[in-house]
Amino acid sequence: MAKLLRKMVVLLMFRLDWRKLISIFVILTVVSVLIQISRLPYPLSELIFPPPTLVSSYKSFNSAIYLAKQLQTNNEKGSPMILLNSSHQLNQSILSSKKKWEESQQRRRRNNLTSTNTFAPSSHPSVKNLPSRVERYLRSLAPDEALAFIKRDIDNAPLDSTDDPELYAPLFRNISTFKRSYEWMERILKVYIYGEGERPIFHQPELRGIYASEGWFMKLMEENRQFVTKDPKKAHLFYLPYSARQLQKALYVRNSHNMKPLSIFLRNYVNMLAAKYPFWNRTHGSDHFLVACHDWGPYTLTEHEELTKNTIKALCNADVSQWIFNGGKDVSLPETYIRNSRNPIKYLGGRKVSQRPILAFFAGYNHGRVRPVLVKYWGDKDEDMRIYGPLPSRVSKVISYRGHMKSSKYCICPMGFEVNSPRIIEAIYYECVPVIIADNFVPPLNDVLNWSAFSVIVAEKDIPNLKKILLAIPLRRYIVLQTNVKKLQKHFIWNVKPTRYDMFHMILHSIWSSRVNHIQIL
Repeated sequence: MAKLLRKMVVLLMFRLDWRKLISIFVILTVVSVLIQISRLPYPLSELIFPPPTLVSSYKSFNSAIYLAKQLQTNNEKGSPMILLNSSHQLNQSILSSKKKWEESQQRRRRNNLTSTNTFAPSSHPSVKNLPSRVERYLRSLAPDEALAFIKRDIDNAPLDSTDDPELYAPLFRNISTFKRSYEWMERILKVYIYGEGERPIFHQPELRGIYASEGWFMKLMEENRQFVTKDPKKAHLFYLPYSARQLQKALYVRNSHNMKPLSIFLRNYVNMLAAKYPFWNRTHGSDHFLVACHDWGPYTLTEHEELTKNTIKALCNADVSQWIFNGGKDVSLPETYIRNSRNPIKYLGGRKVSQRPILAFFAGYNHGRVRPVLVKYWGDKDEDMRIYGPLPSRVSKVISYRGHMKSSKYCICPMGFEVNSPRIIEAIYYECVPVIIADNFVPPLNDVLNWSAFSVIVAEKDIPNLKKILLAIPLRRYIVLQTNVKKLQKHFIWNVKPTRYDMFHMILHSIWSSRVNHIQIL
């Protein structure tokens, strides 16, 4: 026996190749582990990172031993005890666990959102050619989550070096940011239009006159198929489709000087929507918008606090001295005087610079705080400064109001009773450089347009020096301003069939941009 043991020791120590033996053992071990993993009833990741614990029916609650252990464990952890004869408490526990799991999933999605949205500056993808992973991810997001994604992307938009024939960079505050934001709007924006509300106040646009902007926007918005959705759960914005002009015509008692009935009407309308749908109460109106061009538009909102403070308001009367218009959130709506609803751009265009002999022109009713001062200093006293109240018949027989604007270098646009004036857009239509005189006025679409590139803004106190200010502008500078006015026209035109970057799209973009910029990123 001893001899046999000695022979075995000698064999193991000197005859066997230990390296090969160890290699064989390692291979067999790895294969065995892989086989065991493949037979698991759940992924290995759940073993390493187990999901939140849910109340399971796998173990029988009739087991006294299991129940005792479970109650003891809950007591030690300070967790509430679940009595088996209380189905309500059991359901609450299940719902609580499910809620915690959903919250963890939301946190994971937000983390994925951050990582997905980080693009290398050198390879910032075009919105029109998004990577498939980003496209899939956007489709999986709720509207507010998608806006948070887009806000991050716009904030990090690279300098746009492409030459876009449809846009002229000097007209914009930041052409790169505008283009990125506009492309995102075209890509994903969905607007839900409330069907509630009876005509003529709702869903009946007025397409002629000085308040036509609100009517044209309503018409084109309700006809639109690209942006409008019938599913409010997919909407990024909610439109309140009423006309401030029609509201005034329907409810205002002439000479009563009482706008409260109009405000009460809108308050009741919003309260009805809030009671019928969950969408207003969900955000307190911050994803809802309205478009109103009547001078009274801001004042008809005051009976409803959330309507006044939270909604995105596109208003012609964009007066920052009033507490209603919020210059950092609301949109200054262009006021357009439409004389022909079938052809709103019938009289577009003006004369060349060399054919504009008149330095400055204004004619209009002599009301408000600015116009009387303007007429006092310059009214019919200077051949270069054609400043009138209502245009005299002796003058209009020689050259019409429109002819004056087409023949003047500068068109004076003073405020009337309110800060807004349709002459600003008229001047642009007739290729006349607008001179805006209205302290506290936010120029139209000021969030994206650089008004210093195509207009002159004069403080009310400087009216006595108006001619001196205009003559001090060099000819070369004037030519730049007037050229920019012509390039700007396309952005202030109402088209029966909307085109890219026209008035309808520019207003909608400013509303969209306001919503994106004020989205809360957690």
